[in-house]
Amino acid sequence: MAHHVFIASSSFAENDDRPLKIIKDSGLTLTKNSTKKRLNQEQLMALAQGADAVIAGLEVYDAQVLEHLKKLRCISRCGVGVDNIDLKKAKERNITVLNTPDVVTQPVAELTLAMILDLLRRVTAHALLMRERKWERLTGNLLLGKKAGVIGLGRIGRRVAQLLRAWGIEVIGADISPDKVWAKEQGVKILPLEQVLAESDIVTLHVSVTHDHPFCLGENEISRMKKGAFLVNVSRGSLIDESALFKALHSGHLAGAGLDVFEQEPYAGPLCDLGNVILTPHIATLTQESRREMEIEATQNMIDFFNTSPRKNSFLRPL
Repeated sequence: MAHHVFIASSSFAENDDRPLKIIKDSGLTLTKNSTKKRLNQEQLMALAQGADAVIAGLEVYDAQVLEHLKKLRCISRCGVGVDNIDLKKAKERNITVLNTPDVVTQPVAELTLAMILDLLRRVTAHALLMRERKWERLTGNLLLGKKAGVIGLGRIGRRVAQLLRAWGIEVIGADISPDKVWAKEQGVKILPLEQVLAESDIVTLHVSVTHDHPFCLGENEISRMKKGAFLVNVSRGSLIDESALFKALHSGHLAGAGLDVFEQEPYAGPLCDLGNVILTPHIATLTQESRREMEIEATQNMIDFFNTSPRKNSFLRPL
């Protein structure tokens, strides 16, 4: 009997139907999330009931969901982060979790650079003024001569550092287990987190969220940042205490922030009322090219799982 696949990702194959064709040609049967929205746990348990595999987005696979989905053997994540999946419970139930870490590197790094340039040159602020037919010019800042701090030097953090270094920007970084050989080759100085926060004109977060190594910039950490610095987060909303960030932006301690991710999504909180922030609705990987490659890779990962001897408790984890 053919294995059944549930596609939970709400935007799967919107721009290119090749991933769906790959699934059908492989002999697997499938059903899709047709709500066009991220599923909550109750919806996920109902719709994925009977599925042998799930192609996952950012919906939550907690212990209750994994215990309920009795037939589930594989979660193929369309993306890099797996913090929405209870990995301990998945391991207990012998559910293999796969992801697509390489595909997301360039689009997330590019959005990071776009956020930095937008904050410095105040592109969005000017565009909003022009939309209101207001001819007002706001003084911005050059990127040249700034010191950028990259916190988290995995795939994406390293790519951001490389792009900044290519423009002649001084880059310092912090990581729990940095690749010192790579850092020396790229001219990136590895420093303690506190020093990176204190010295950087621009801080960008690229930390992988794990239970073993929790991370959050709270009021204490943000207060250590250089006055007038900019903060960018396109990684995970849990990496920043949003209340502390609001206070720092409102008081002028921080000059601005660019956020693509939030503690609760969709986001409609007080940061929306500030003029020195750029907010985007979790679009870091949302390019036609990267979505297509991610979906094809997630699909192929799942098919390979069924076509080969299953790798017991195999997890492809992000760096």
